[in-house]
Amino acid sequence: MNYSAREKEWADWMRAAMAGDTQAYSRFLSAVTPHLRSMARRRCDQFGAPMSEAEDVVQEVLLAVHLKRGTWDPGRPIGPWLSTIVRNKLIDSLRRRGRHVNVPIEDVVNILEAEEQTDNLDRLDAENLLQRLGDPQRDIVRSISIQGAGVRETAERLKMTEGAVRVALHRALKSLATLYRSENE
Repeated sequence: MNYSAREKEWADWMRAAMAGDTQAYSRFLSAVTPHLRSMARRRCDQFGAPMSEAEDVVQEVLLAVHLKRGTWDPGRPIGPWLSTIVRNKLIDSLRRRGRHVNVPIEDVVNILEAEEQTDNLDRLDAENLLQRLGDPQRDIVRSISIQGAGVRETAERLKMTEGAVRVALHRALKSLATLYRSENE
């Protein structure tokens, strides 16, 4: 069976399914699923998505076909309609996934083991900037940003609410950025 004959058969089954023939709908889904899977794998490869994404896309496409079958125009070919759904579902999947790059830790372990190099001048500059902040802001920045304490721990130590500590930290960091820019201009 050639490609156009196959699509004609799918279209006939879909028309019958839209008229209420559940067996025709079952035949349509069984026949079209391997094609959708192949198309999804090809598109995943084309867009650089992991192959594991293809099966999720196929499931979403089958659901969309079921829910949106009334939008297919029976006078038009069914192949482009299916291709569009596959493309759109893959794009949706890629958007949800975002731009994540997975790099095995073995590939970067040498970089991570680099010696810590601190410049005393940078430390003195940071301390100089911190001295220009008021008391609670300076304590909050030191506690959270330098010593690595949590917001809750800092709030309890300074007898403040967590919200107040977050606001003070935000304002302090903003002030430090302004001070830093003004000194470097």
